[in-house]
Amino acid sequence: MPRFHLPELPPIGSETALPDKVVRHIHVLRLRVGDNIILFDGAGNALAAELTQIDKRRVLCRINASATGAAESPLNITLVQAVSAGERMEFTLQKSVELGVNAIQPVISRRSVVRLHGERADKRQARWQEIVISACEQCGRNTIPPVLPVLDFTDYLAQRPDIPHLMMSLHRARSLKDFSAPAQLALLVGPEGGWDSSEEHAAQEAGCQAFSLGGRVLRTETAALAALAAMQTLWGDFV
Repeated sequence: MPRFHLPELPPIGSETALPDKVVRHIHVLRLRVGDNIILFDGAGNALAAELTQIDKRRVLCRINASATGAAESPLNITLVQAVSAGERMEFTLQKSVELGVNAIQPVISRRSVVRLHGERADKRQARWQEIVISACEQCGRNTIPPVLPVLDFTDYLAQRPDIPHLMMSLHRARSLKDFSAPAQLALLVGPEGGWDSSEEHAAQEAGCQAFSLGGRVLRTETAALAALAAMQTLWGDFV
């Protein structure tokens, strides 16, 4: 069933006009009067609705009932992702949402090809958040993971939350199955060239623990998704 993000949900029983962005999407999907849709607010709430009027620039729907779903994983993962270039970062964000990540913290590392600061970083963050919303529409999640403001990696380490931090690395790394099952964690994934030695040392000094998924070197967009899938298999809802 088609799903659309609506930050403020109307009351059950009401008829409401949908925003322009949703109207355009409905036309692209060639939906018709009588078709059912789901509206969700990104905070865990969702409603079932029926399209009652479709015009070129105006679409109305009737809100019928609350909608329930079980798309959230019990494992709370923050992806701390070094910014990668081009479509790699967007691909990583989209697929990490499908794999159940709860928040995304972009960081700039020493080997990051892309450098983002100020207004440019703000615009990219907004773009990434839109990608995350679209991924939630597609995969059935009613809670939208926030894309946090871009930080330098050293700044992130200085203010990191007090949760287990697991860093993908080939140096002094353990297997994921050797770690105790956490309820919440941060996954640290480096850029195209990987973390440099000073970053790995600083992370370990800050209490981050290194792990690997074997001896093969994974591309940055592969690494995050493979690690998330492995974590969901070991500790989450991939059963």
